Amino acid sequence: MRKNEEFQIVFKQGTSVANRQFVIYYLEKEGQDAFRVGVSVSKKMGKAVTRNRLRRIIKEAIRLRADEIKPNVDFIVICRLPAVELGFHQFKESLYHCMRKARLFKGTKRGKNTS
Repeated sequence: MRKNEEFQIVFKQGTSVANRQFVIYYLEKEGQDAFRVGVSVSKKMGKAVTRNRLRRIIKEAIRLRADEIKPNVDFIVICRLPAVELGFHQFKESLYHCMRKARLFKGTKRGKNTS
């Protein structure tokens, strides 16, 4: 997702989950072939080099488990300040934890507590 309008729809109509490092807004959409993801990293996180590094790590972590993510969902990952200090493995695990809370992985249904 790249357009502001698409982000606003997910923010207004979607649901959010969070942990210390990330906030994820998600919106299930029927009839969609593939999931769509947006990434937001604030200027509070650091200079452009740091923000771009965080974006690349988030996208790589999602790419590694793309086949496990539900296809009928749009979601936005917002990075929080404590994420800057994490190594790659901890970063991934924290992101996956937040994604499990949002039930973005296949095989998890609403109403089922898998966290």
